[in-house]
This record gives sequence, structure tokens and C-alpha cells, in this order.
Amino acid sequence: MINQQEGQLSYIKVAQVFQKLKQAFVAAKDYNCLDFFPARPSITGYQKGYFPGDLRAGLNVALLAFPQGMAYALIAGLPIQYGIYGGAVAALVAPLFAKTSLITLGPTNATSVMLLSAFASLGIAGSEMLGLVPLLILMVGIFICLGAYLKVANLIQYISRSVITGYITAAALLIITNQVPKALGLTLEGKGATFYESLILMIGGIDTIVWETVIVSLATAGLFFTLDKKFKKLPNVAICLVIISVLTELVFRHQSDIVLLPGINASDWSFLAPSVSLSDIQMLASPAMAIALLCILEGISIGKSLAAKTGARLDANQAMFSIGMANIGCAFFSGMPASGSLTRSTLSATSGGHTVFASFICGLILLAGAFVLGPLTSYIPQCTLAVLVIAIGLSLINKHAIRIVTLSTKSDAAVFGATFISGLFMPLDTAIYVGVGTSIVLFLKKVARPEMVEYAFNDEGHLTEMNKPEQRETPEVSIVHVEGELFFGAADLFRDQMRRICEEPNLKIVVLKMRNAYNMDATGVMALEELLLYMNEQGRYLILSEVKDDLVCVLKNSGLYQVIEERNIFTYEPSNPTLSTAKALKRAKEHLGDTTANVSIYVDPVRDKRKKADCE
Repeated sequence: MINQQEGQLSYIKVAQVFQKLKQAFVAAKDYNCLDFFPARPSITGYQKGYFPGDLRAGLNVALLAFPQGMAYALIAGLPIQYGIYGGAVAALVAPLFAKTSLITLGPTNATSVMLLSAFASLGIAGSEMLGLVPLLILMVGIFICLGAYLKVANLIQYISRSVITGYITAAALLIITNQVPKALGLTLEGKGATFYESLILMIGGIDTIVWETVIVSLATAGLFFTLDKKFKKLPNVAICLVIISVLTELVFRHQSDIVLLPGINASDWSFLAPSVSLSDIQMLASPAMAIALLCILEGISIGKSLAAKTGARLDANQAMFSIGMANIGCAFFSGMPASGSLTRSTLSATSGGHTVFASFICGLILLAGAFVLGPLTSYIPQCTLAVLVIAIGLSLINKHAIRIVTLSTKSDAAVFGATFISGLFMPLDTAIYVGVGTSIVLFLKKVARPEMVEYAFNDEGHLTEMNKPEQRETPEVSIVHVEGELFFGAADLFRDQMRRICEEPNLKIVVLKMRNAYNMDATGVMALEELLLYMNEQGRYLILSEVKDDLVCVLKNSGLYQVIEERNIFTYEPSNPTLSTAKALKRAKEHLGDTTANVSIYVDPVRDKRKKADCE
């Protein structure tokens, strides 16, 4: 009987342990907000009325994605089938992990040109490059999935649009300079990793121009821009490829120096696991991280833009997870880095795509096209595809966005300039790091400037801002209204400004109004402690007013609360904002005894000049 009871107790304890583990798992799942297989509700809740719109969207996007995939592979320096396979795999894998149909994934111009720049900067090309591409894409996918688990998507908003504009503009010029030699039939000695290197190589090979290739390129440009002007809704890229290929075959009949694309033999397509080695991982870590960042920026910005237009909600971290899984899929099936495509996503939405099955249908059509139409790509002139890629590059140069980022503020102009110029002379993965770093530095510089505003009592007894500081009388209480951040970047400036105030010989007591002081950290606490020690040495007295609860916690946790003493700390009361400062003034008079204090509020005299300079 006792053994039976002990067994029951053991069973209960085990059940309790499993229940706690279950609760912990659910809590972890809720915390990370990721659904590892969200396709189940999409399948069970699918309605027949959705299918016509999804089919139409899938077909239209596939007609666009097939020639785009070849173009993006050409940009990246890969065989053209990589772009088609990448588009198909991304379109098939992403719906399994996405909750929304807003983002259509596949190769993009931005990720393609970064792939080209990354390998060119490493001096890797040919078969060696093809051997490393799967590992690079796998690393990109893993980085993105890890970022989704850690909710990195919520931090993307802190990357300036000026960085993206500068990067895309530099990438557009690199795309153009890499494709102009193909459009002219030039023979070059190598492939440039940057715009500057590509330009030098192009100039050096200008004497190898092939005029038959130039004629075909001009015909392609004329046809495409005419169609794009009059029939924007048609798949003009595909139409140009077909018409120019037929005309080239009829006129030149493979008897010219015009280079044609190789045919695609989709029967050779198969599963291919990336070859992994520690040295390769170390070599590819930086470009993989840069491409992952770019994929996140592209995908999330496109999703948010379309969500705003349609009124839908976007789970950014879930969308990021689907992008990561799509890249992992591409790594095993000869694909390219996959990101959100603005043209394909917009086309899917305008074509009536209702669910993620529109993407799945697009992927199936792309695969069928690779098998059926793949051999026919051997009739496409390389210069024709190059001209269409140049047109894509030109479309990336957004004059309106450039005008905004260069004229709005000096900081935005500096960030754009740093990203753009570094993108012309350095690999693009380095350029995007330069841009993000410059953006963060200028942001910290801007917020790390605590301001102090001076007020005085008017005839009615109210505190009003003064235009000019008045001469203080002795003894004096100075009320310093602190505005801004007090984190590590601003702590030293705050301390130095306060020390200058305390150097005035008539000053006895300083009251710090802390209502608009934010984000004090350990460095800020140390700066305040150093200020307190300095004031004690100078015979000054410190009182804090309008202190909010979060700052009280920081002061208590650090031990500074006890040093300043509770009687000198007055908390902020939202129902009566001035009451805290009134109590602080009463405390100041108690400390001064019977002496009457002239009460004024200090201002940083350069504040107005600084604000005026920021707007110039």
C-alpha cells in the first residue's frame, strides 16, 4: 500500500514537471512570436473563391520572374538557371513559413549585385565561386532565421532610409558598368568588384567593341523603352527577349560574333548540399551578414509598404523567418539569395492574389518553364539580356528619394554621401556597413546633447522662459531644467555643463528638474555621482525634482539614491507637474535657513544657436 502511494506521488511529481515544461515551452513560443509551420491554417481555411485570383497572380508573377531570374543571375555572375531555380525554390518554400501573401520572394537586383561584389572583392570566380555560393546562401538563411528568433526585425526601423538610398544608387551604377561591356560586346581582362574598377576595365576594353552586338542592343533598348512607355502592364521583359531573339536568328542566323546565352538543361537540376569548412565560413561571414541584412531590409520594407496600402497587418519577424527558410532552401537547390521583390509583390497583389498559394503556384510554373522553355534560352543574345538589366539598373536610381535625403538635413546628406561614395570605391557589403555605422554615429551625436532651458518667475508667479539670462543675486538657487538623453553618449557632456554652472561664485543650491531626462544608464549615474562629489567640494548642494519612477529605480539600484538622500529627491506627479519643483524649492529654502533666495532657471546660451544651425 505504501509503495502504491509512493508510486502515485512519483507519478504526480513527474506530471507536474512535464506540465511546467509545457508551460515554459508555450511561454517561449509566445515570447518569440514565431510559428514554425503556419501553413496549416492556410490549408484548412482555404476557400474555392480564392483560387482564380491566386492562379492569375501566380501566372503573372511567373511570367515576370522567369526573365528577371535570368537577368539577376547575369548580374551576380552566375549561370542563368540559378536565377530561375532560385525564384522557383523561394516561391515554393516561403509559403510554408509565411502568414501573409504580401511578400513575394526571389532573387533581386540588390542582393544579386552584392553577391557579385562580394566574390569579386575576394578574388573568387568561375567554378570556385559556384562551389561557395550554396554555403554563402545557407549562412544568409541561418543568419536571417536566427535574427527572426531574436526579433531583429523590430530593430530594422533604426536603419536610416538614407543608407538604403545611397546603397541602391551605388549598386545601380555597378550593375550598369558591369552590363555595358556585354551590351557592346567588349572583351575585358577581368571583372571589377566596384564601380570604379568596372569603369576602368570598360574604358580599357573599348577598342574591342562588336558593332553587330551594338545593333542588337540598340534594337532591344528601342523596343523595351517603347513598350514600357505605352504598355506598362504587359510583361515587356519577356516580350523583348522573344522578339529580339527571333529577329537576331532571322537576320544573323548564328553566323555572327553575337554571344548567345547557354541553354538550360533542367534535367540536370538536383539536390546539392553545401560544402562546409571552417575557413570558408570565416571568409564568407561578412558578406553573408551584409546580404542577410539587405534581405531583411528589402523584405520587411516591402511588406510594410503593401500592408499600409491594403490595411493588412504584417508580422515582421514571421516574414523574416520565411525569408530565412527560403534562403536555406535555395542553398540546397542551386538557387540565389532570396529577398522580397517589390515588382513581383506588387504584381501579385494587383493581380488578385489572396493567399500564400499564389506564391506556390508561381513556383510550380517557374519549374515547368525551366523544363519546357530552358533549351530555348540558347537563342537569346547575351547583349539583349544585358540591355534589359541596364534598364533595371536605371530604374533603381530614384531621383526623388535622392533629392529628399540630400536636402532634408545635413545628417541625412552625410549618411547618403558616405554610403554612396564608399559603394563606388569599395565592395558593396563594406559600403552598407559604412552607411549603417555613419548613420548610428550621427544619430548618437544628435541625441547625445542634453539641453538646459532657463526660466524665471514673472509678475504673476509663473515660470516663463527667458530670452536673455538675468544677473543672479546672492545667495542663489539655480533650477536646471534637463532635457534630452542621459545615456553613455551624453553623460560626459551633461557633467561638464553642470560643472560650469557650479563654478559661479554666488551659487549655493542646484535643483535638477529631471522630468524630460531619459534613459540614464551606468555611465550617466557615474557622471551624476562625480558631479555630486565636485559640488560637495565646492560647497554646493544638489536637489532633484520631477524624478520619474524609472529614474528612481536606476538611482536605487546603483546606490546613488542613498548618497543624494531621500529628502533631496522629489518624484514627478502627473496630476500636478509643478508640485515636485515647488517642494524642491521649499527644501532649498530650508537648507538656506532664513536667507532669502533669488530663484532663476539656467539655460544653455548656445541652445538656440544650435537649433538654428540644425535647420540650416
